[in-house]
Amino acid sequence: MSETVAEGRPTHVIGVADYAISTSADDLLVTYALGSCLGITLFDKEAGVGALVHCLLPSAKKSPEKGELKPAMFVDTGMVHVMKELRQVGADVDRLIIKVAGGANPIDGTGMFKVGERNHTVLRKILWQNGLFLEAEDVGGTKPRTMLLHMMDGRVMVKSEGKETAL
Repeated sequence: MSETVAEGRPTHVIGVADYAISTSADDLLVTYALGSCLGITLFDKEAGVGALVHCLLPSAKKSPEKGELKPAMFVDTGMVHVMKELRQVGADVDRLIIKVAGGANPIDGTGMFKVGERNHTVLRKILWQNGLFLEAEDVGGTKPRTMLLHMMDGRVMVKSEGKETAL
């Protein structure tokens, strides 16, 4: 994760297979180049706690050591890890507003590997197992996306192909 200042606010850039948690209303969390990867925001408005995670692959089953070392690399280990850390800084998992972007198939238009689709399926399974639901999503297709979480109010924006939309 790197930090810059944009619009006079601290901006935390989350790279592939990484995440950030914030308790500051001044922060802006952003991740770029979501193709088949998933960008997932989790926000507890009451506690003022939020996270943005950029997951590369669906499951750590074939590489459990990588899942332990770099949990955000995988949707399954990343979500469990980030929800645990959010609880530790005061979030109530039952109040989390969860949104997702990405899960595209940008390289292989044939859909042969379907990594984006598999990432999305694993996310929905993890949420279902925890009694949680997605509030909004912008997934699939072939376009790349940038995802931003505004900590002041939990607003999530997705930028793609020159357009910015609220999620």
